[in-house]
Amino acid sequence: MKISLNRAVARWSIRRPWTAVGLWLAFVAGCLAIGAFVPARTATALETGVGEASRAAVMLRDAGLTAGATESVLITARDGVLDLGLARTAAAAASGRMSGLAEVAQVGVPITADDGSAVLLPVVMSGDPDTAADRLAPLRAATTGVAAQFPALRIEQAGTASLTEGLAALSAGDLGRAEVISLPVTLLILLVVFGALLAAGVPVLLGLSAVAASLGLSALVSHLLPATGTTSAMVLLMGMAVGVDYSLFYVKRYREERARSHGHTDAVTVAVETSGHSVLVSGIAVIVAMLGLFLVRDATFSSLAANSALVVVVAMLGSMTVLPALLAGLGRAMDRPRIPVLWRLATSTRTPWFWPAVLRPSLRRPLLTLTVVVLGLLAVAAPALDMTLRAPDLGALPRAVPEVATLHRITAAFPDDRAAHQIVVAADPARAGAVEQRLRALDGAGVIRTSADRSVQELTLTTAAEAGTPAARRQVTELRRRLPETLHGLDATWAVGGETATDMDYAANLDRALPWVAGFILIATSAVIIVAFRSLVLAVVTTISNLLSAGAAFGVITLIFQTIGGGYVVSFIPLFAFAVLSGLSMDYHVFVLTRMRELVAEGLPARAAVARGITESAGTVTGAAVVMVSVFSIFILGHGIEFKQLGVGLSTAILIDALVIRALVLPAALTLCGRWTWWPSRAATRTAPARDVATVSAALVSPPL
Repeated sequence: MKISLNRAVARWSIRRPWTAVGLWLAFVAGCLAIGAFVPARTATALETGVGEASRAAVMLRDAGLTAGATESVLITARDGVLDLGLARTAAAAASGRMSGLAEVAQVGVPITADDGSAVLLPVVMSGDPDTAADRLAPLRAATTGVAAQFPALRIEQAGTASLTEGLAALSAGDLGRAEVISLPVTLLILLVVFGALLAAGVPVLLGLSAVAASLGLSALVSHLLPATGTTSAMVLLMGMAVGVDYSLFYVKRYREERARSHGHTDAVTVAVETSGHSVLVSGIAVIVAMLGLFLVRDATFSSLAANSALVVVVAMLGSMTVLPALLAGLGRAMDRPRIPVLWRLATSTRTPWFWPAVLRPSLRRPLLTLTVVVLGLLAVAAPALDMTLRAPDLGALPRAVPEVATLHRITAAFPDDRAAHQIVVAADPARAGAVEQRLRALDGAGVIRTSADRSVQELTLTTAAEAGTPAARRQVTELRRRLPETLHGLDATWAVGGETATDMDYAANLDRALPWVAGFILIATSAVIIVAFRSLVLAVVTTISNLLSAGAAFGVITLIFQTIGGGYVVSFIPLFAFAVLSGLSMDYHVFVLTRMRELVAEGLPARAAVARGITESAGTVTGAAVVMVSVFSIFILGHGIEFKQLGVGLSTAILIDALVIRALVLPAALTLCGRWTWWPSRAATRTAPARDVATVSAALVSPPL
């Protein structure tokens, strides 16, 4: 039989274990060096935009009409009623300090709230608004200095740039906390699974090294696909989940084979042939699922897709090289030092009672079990039918960021939620007068700005409708409908932008992409199953299972955050979570199916292969699921609403996938299918007289991917 690249590399690592370990450490160190010396490029606001509103922003930038970042100095009383005279004096002092700064382009006139409770000083920063956060320090120092002059007043600063900086700092803190918490939690879970410190430590080290290497390489990737604020968090989440799981599969299988009296080298070889094959198949499934996000045609999704695929590739590379090398090099030392009580539990040879009891309904009454469980999952998914999708607004931002609290006070003292629409028109400069005349016909009260070369004009319409409301969205739609007729004959290009238009275009792009992304992921993961197992039936069962677990997870998200919480679901969550879940659920799905096919190849009847396959893999699958859930759950502790929803959704789906789909739906469905499970493959007709290395190699690694 032709030896696959996976097996060839693994066998080389087994023969030269410490050389393979050294090369892996050099690879990780090299990646970290790249990350240290190559600065990552972060996506700008224009690069993350989509649709017509994004085109309007690009036209304004190219014409030099982009407004500078705006900061506001808010002055209120610390206690009691605000002394307006003192507040205006403080505003004048702040204006004086700000006006002399190179980072400030313009200081506005102080505005007093209608109820006299606050004074607001608007400040426009100079330079590129996308990099304004890098130039905030002098403005903060000026605000702090004025606050020290007037201790009776509360003087604080907030704006686009300071809010961006504050949210980034909070996100970095959440990520650091996730790292600190996830490591001991994951190690504790693996100690329970293995009962030995070294065996538990190896998966954690592989996961960490995969994350470290990927973070370094992501700096290079960012120059093709600019990074976003969530890139590092996604690399950590995916890297720890798949890295630990891949190691778990290997180490568990190695110990099982050694317990069957196989020699050390033979046990490592069987682990490579079985778990290594599962890792290769599931890794490819995760990668193709994440690549489906490129169909969104959005810089944020593209960055997340590329970096998620990258960390999975690195984790797979580690499982092909350093992991077999460590198993070969450490040998029985993997079981040292032993944790007394946990070691006895992990190595107990008593026949388990829990999983056979759970499987009994599926094996005895598969149709009834399948019907009841599917109906139950559909009931859990039902709330998702009323899911309301929205982009996070000010109310959803974490008040742990001081600037968010300041913005709340600004909006309370100066309520102005009126929608402002931007109409941007580019035409021959000779037609500038005609363009302005046509724009005035749309709204004579709007403010028009013209570029220096008179080729681009912007009309800003401030309306009575609140931003983001149905009325404001209808106004955008009406403007886009009227513009072709209004500008007819001028040979002009135009676009309607603004906050409401941006939200509309973002939502419309997700609506457009959702069926394409979901269809691609379902077809691609089904194709992976067909190629790996030569079974159309398994591909159909896999697709339905993924839809059930994802639907139930969306139902739980909607129930918690919308029905009970009175909020909404962040617009990108369903699409992104579906891609992640469709990929990660393949980890133990492929592991379980591989074990079943092995048993069928040994001559077991279909029902017995299902029962033994799930029972024998239950400990590994449960451990893998608990590790994933623990990693995902940590994000629930974060401050961002999107991370909370993602953590709840992923944790719920993994639990449902491991405890319901694998324990009830899958065995019931495969029991009903019987020998047709493997159709049109001939796997069900293969028999093997003994469970040795040659048999496993020939029966399991049927034409590799």
